[in-house]
Amino acid sequence: PRTGRLALYLLGLRATCPPHSPQRSLVTWLKYHLEEDWTGSRRHGHPLTSYYQYGLGVLALCVHHKRVREEVIRRLLTAQHHGRLGHGGNAVDTEAVVALAFTCLERRKLVGTGLAAELQAAAHGISKSMAEAQGPDGIIGNIYSTPWALQVFLAMGTCQTEPAFGQAMDALLENLEAFGTAATMAQALPVLHGRSYLDIASMPCQEEPDTLTPVDIEPLTEVPGNKTVQLVVECPLPWCYELRLYDRPVPVPAAASLLDVLRAAAVLEPHDFKFHTQDTPQGPFLTQVLGLEARQEKRNYWQLLTAPNTPLQMGIADYRPQDGETLILRLSEW
Repeated sequence: PRTGRLALYLLGLRATCPPHSPQRSLVTWLKYHLEEDWTGSRRHGHPLTSYYQYGLGVLALCVHHKRVREEVIRRLLTAQHHGRLGHGGNAVDTEAVVALAFTCLERRKLVGTGLAAELQAAAHGISKSMAEAQGPDGIIGNIYSTPWALQVFLAMGTCQTEPAFGQAMDALLENLEAFGTAATMAQALPVLHGRSYLDIASMPCQEEPDTLTPVDIEPLTEVPGNKTVQLVVECPLPWCYELRLYDRPVPVPAAASLLDVLRAAAVLEPHDFKFHTQDTPQGPFLTQVLGLEARQEKRNYWQLLTAPNTPLQMGIADYRPQDGETLILRLSEW
């Protein structure tokens, strides 16, 4: 597994209060993956996965009360100081994970006094930048990165004094329907209970009751009828000389998601429209459209918008466009 997936598994395993400690070998594997992940910096200048996954790895080790080599921590500090942690909502996700990792290391005294002071200052800086990045709708980054920002405010104890906290919490409560996957629910649920991932480290497991029961989830109700969505693909300079590469109406069932629209377009015009996705814990991520691949080393990504210029707050599998809506896939720089 990649660094981030293994880190999330270890965080979840610790949260379940297992009666034994089967995670020792997994922690060793995570340490190994962190070192292997960093070999990518020799060629690309960043981890083979991402700073988000790298930060999750450090956070998971800290929650399991494991010391992390100072060099590993300073890699994250250097990236944070030089603004290399991402773009848009992705930057908020990554900065939040890094701030939680820094706060955990400092609080659990897993680093020396001097480094602890640096980590505390960096975490406070990240918290301040998140408050400044909040939009008028209360969202920080995007709706999925907002719970991460809220976790930072909770972990640092600034939720009572930071005005951005209440506004972001209101935005989260208004958009709970967006959190439909296990990964996104796992980010939001602690916040709804006034907790962050740091609280996993100090859970009194001997007092934890066995309250897990299976839940029957009702399938989504079928929406009768059809709709037509205008699908547009844009590729600005310097990647393309022609801005608009694709502009077609796509008929789909009324309940279709954006991913369903893309699949329908590929069936309608298999020679003209092709796309690829990458599976992530948050759902499928659009990586290639019409043969144009978004790559981290090129600092570009496929931005999802509804016309004329409103970024979507959901992923391609979760967003369900309206009849007559125009959706834009735009190759953008971060």
